[in-house]
Amino acid sequence: MEEKEIIFALLAIEKEQNRRKANDRLSRYNTGEKVHKKQLEFHKCQKRNRWVFGGNRSGKTECGAVEAVWWARGIHPYRQNRNNVSGWIVSLSYEVQRDVAQSKFLSYLNPDWIADIVMLSGKKGSAEYGVIDYVLVKNVLGGTSKVSFKSCDQGREKFQGASLDFVWFDEEPPKDVYDECRMRIIDRVGDIWGTMTPLKGLTWVYDEIYLNSSDDKEVWHQHVEWADNPFLDEKEVASLSANMDEKTLSSRRFGRFCEAEGIVYKEFDIARDVIEPFDVPFDWQDNISIDPGLNNPLACLFFASDYDGNIYVVGEWYMAGKDIDYHSEQIKELARKLNWHTDSKGRLTALIDSAADQHTLASRKSVSELFYERGILVNTNVDKQLFGGIARVKSYFAEGKIKIFSTCVNLIRELKSYWWGKGDRPIKKDDHALDALRYYISSKPQPAKLPSSPQSEIQKDKRKLIRRRQNV
Repeated sequence: MEEKEIIFALLAIEKEQNRRKANDRLSRYNTGEKVHKKQLEFHKCQKRNRWVFGGNRSGKTECGAVEAVWWARGIHPYRQNRNNVSGWIVSLSYEVQRDVAQSKFLSYLNPDWIADIVMLSGKKGSAEYGVIDYVLVKNVLGGTSKVSFKSCDQGREKFQGASLDFVWFDEEPPKDVYDECRMRIIDRVGDIWGTMTPLKGLTWVYDEIYLNSSDDKEVWHQHVEWADNPFLDEKEVASLSANMDEKTLSSRRFGRFCEAEGIVYKEFDIARDVIEPFDVPFDWQDNISIDPGLNNPLACLFFASDYDGNIYVVGEWYMAGKDIDYHSEQIKELARKLNWHTDSKGRLTALIDSAADQHTLASRKSVSELFYERGILVNTNVDKQLFGGIARVKSYFAEGKIKIFSTCVNLIRELKSYWWGKGDRPIKKDDHALDALRYYISSKPQPAKLPSSPQSEIQKDKRKLIRRRQNV
């Protein structure tokens, strides 16, 4: 056999090995053999702007790459697939593109599925060693998808003009690049997803994605850490953890924003403490707490307490710029939806900031009197001690004894954005729902009383069902 024939034969063997390797890798991911729970949650989420904040080697880039392959091939198991897909994979630089996102994408892409590769630098036959401009991928619906690679250091101008089905950000892009990419998916009603380790502090991603994902219907995020990836070696994890300071460990292991040590309620764990709503037993209903506001938001929270003393925030009213008439009607409407208890005259009872007893120039009656006249009997005898109240709330979160319904989006947002300021005092900003929470917890809520008579089998089954729903 001549030397040229030998070379061609070796290249054919290498191509076949690469094909089998890519086939095997995606197959093992698709069947669940090499995918973990948090990755599946990302893939199954139907929101159009999804972000994974993960530590190094938590599996965040893996799920980003697989998502891109599924879109390009038209084989996404959890979405309506499209033909002739156009997408961008965005890295911080071409060097990072070559070593990370490009490499991961190719590792899940069978060579037989590639119609063409156009290079920016390097040779087409060894794309993993060069920088790719775009890849044409055979779509199972009969067309051809185009996946282009972009670098943030090109500047915003290079991100203009295209209409896209998806954009994947591998690590945090500059805000202007992100904004431009959002414009690119409008025509095709496309998706954005990002996979990143938050090493830059409280950037625009913290404000726009992390804080707003609970109340923006199209934005979603999750944290992924080493413990979520069952394929990491436990000894290696322990060794890496032992050699990192607390701040570095927070971002590189847990995927937390690296200035998170300044947050007041760091004990709050959104994955553990935020639950989906369920029908709360009537005898769990406890109290309502109001932090009044006119130009500032008025925050009103509905609380329940189970037999074990766990607290549930089951309802929220939050609005600025409205008068007492409007707030009263909305609070009573929410109470009707929750089938909330009232007194013999159909009136609600609630805790409220003692400042509600003060008279203002705008009215000869106090806020508490105005609420009283509208059928909400407010009690201004609340403990407003700041540090003691914060400490008590923190202790409840530390013990996992506060559960917040996912519909209480403003309370969740404030918990994530409440920071210590100078002089060891919290920054007085976006704390209206938090004040209502603090008033209630400082009132020393008591557990619901168990029924005095023996429970029926139906009641016992209902209680077991509620327990299971709490732990989902």
